[in-house]
Amino acid sequence: MRAIVDGEVVAHSDDIVECQGYQYFPRSTVRMDWLQKAEKTESDRACPHGVQFYDVIVAGKRHPRAAWSYEAPQPKMRQVADRFGFWEDVEVK
Repeated sequence: MRAIVDGEVVAHSDDIVECQGYQYFPRSTVRMDWLQKAEKTESDRACPHGVQFYDVIVAGKRHPRAAWSYEAPQPKMRQVADRFGFWEDVEVK
């Protein structure tokens, strides 16, 4: 499975965990050099799993809050620890 933005592959793996309708990629398969931590919103800080959103930046084009990871997933989300989800401008297929 691949996460693609602007025709570029930001993550690629066969080790995918699906949770609540999203596919999560292992951190080791994500182009971390293309991700930049986004400032946390009040809603982010209220998340019981410690969500951290990231802007995806490809060839100078910023895709705000298009990736996320849970920094402290509680038991019901433990399966996505150390993994990244993508949405909006990022196509996962």
